[in-house]
Amino acid sequence: MHNYIEGQWQQSSTTEMLPVINPATGEELDRTPLSTASELDRAAHAASRAFPAWRRTPVTERVQFLFKLKMLLEEQFEDVSRTITMECGKTLAESRGEMRRAIENVEVACGAPTLIQGYNSEDISTGIDEIMVRQPLGVCAIISPFNFPGMIPFWFFPYAVACGNTVIMKPSERVPLTMQKVFRLLETLGLPAGVVNLVNGGRDVVDAILEHPVIRAVSFVGSSAVARHVYSKGAAAGKRMQCQGGAKNPVVVLPDANIESTTEIVADSAFGCAGQRCLAASFAITVGDVKTPFVDAMQQRAAARVTGNGLEAGVQMGPVITPQSRTRIEGLIDQALRDGAKAIVDGRNPAIPKYAAGNFVRPTVLDGLPFESAIARTEIFGPVLSIHHVDDLDAAIRVVNSGGYGNQASIFTASGASARKFRYEAEVGNVGVNVGVAAPMAFFPFSGARESFFGDLHAQGRDAIEFFTQEKVVVERWPKEWSRKF
Repeated sequence: MHNYIEGQWQQSSTTEMLPVINPATGEELDRTPLSTASELDRAAHAASRAFPAWRRTPVTERVQFLFKLKMLLEEQFEDVSRTITMECGKTLAESRGEMRRAIENVEVACGAPTLIQGYNSEDISTGIDEIMVRQPLGVCAIISPFNFPGMIPFWFFPYAVACGNTVIMKPSERVPLTMQKVFRLLETLGLPAGVVNLVNGGRDVVDAILEHPVIRAVSFVGSSAVARHVYSKGAAAGKRMQCQGGAKNPVVVLPDANIESTTEIVADSAFGCAGQRCLAASFAITVGDVKTPFVDAMQQRAAARVTGNGLEAGVQMGPVITPQSRTRIEGLIDQALRDGAKAIVDGRNPAIPKYAAGNFVRPTVLDGLPFESAIARTEIFGPVLSIHHVDDLDAAIRVVNSGGYGNQASIFTASGASARKFRYEAEVGNVGVNVGVAAPMAFFPFSGARESFFGDLHAQGRDAIEFFTQEKVVVERWPKEWSRKF
């Protein structure tokens, strides 16, 4: 495992290494070097040296590299997808979906010649024109999480590069192999040395990024507690920040919802990627007399979900990322039961044939967890769905808005009026209507609110273009008497 700095693969000088473990098999795949602050410093200065020439490269030329990258990602689609599954644990189908979203962001970033345009007005006063142009920031850093090692970096770096910035990537130390493969592809593009850089590491590298005077902007995805810390520290250092945090995503089910399709969608949302995604449904709110049929159907769907190695055919859910994550999730289930919940389906301590060393928790459905329980407000980040009951839609919306998070909320209904009321009043960044994972397409921002997002501009699309550029306003006048006469 190597860093990639100024167009060269470099072995880290550190002696601290973290094993990269396949979470399904317990097999060690590689070891991540926990690089030092001095190595981050070398990458930052390499990116800084590359910036002046890169920003002067016409945007129409910059995006040509992204067109080539899109084709390379398509060619290596299966290989990269399998790498995601091996180091992250999700099913191969989920990894393929992740890579498709990554490629879509490259495609949108290829539109930078249009997206980066400013605007102008003639004669704001007699003979005076005013122009707004967008210019790159400089060196930008990306700190990505373990749960989407292929997709989340692409929320940011194609836009940063297309806008004329240079980039430092810091992947999660738990899942570094995907970005190793992506950077092998980037190496073949012929980008100028220093435009893209990769530094592996842990907290020391993150702190070095937040403190480094050359780095102008930081993009981060992780838990809310860490997102708040990263945002506060980076902003205090004068950096432009966008920090996506955690979530506790509610789904509201009305009596007029189609139970069969609703429970299928909710099961995919709650248990897909083993619940390790910031848009996972983890908190179902049934309204009125839909409670019993919903609980019964969710019990059947959770119990029937096939759990195992994501590379095997027919597997619908893989393991969680580490043994520590499994222990934490099972401990939260224990606490929920002590608080009064009933385990309709209990996924603790499963026996997965052939994979005794894997970090498996089967789908779990809890009913009757009191709203006042801390677990009802805790991001479990595992395949656990709690079901709660209220009498009407107004009460459901009050519950949705009472939590600290605001990443996503979904409603399942056949009523347009109910759906409109919900999307209008729900205080979240992403709303799903009869959709369990309201993941925005690459040309829309990946939104978030309250404790789920710290910053002003989000990932993807126009927001990404705005984040990775600074506006410059020019007011100009050319008096006739100053012109040379020929």
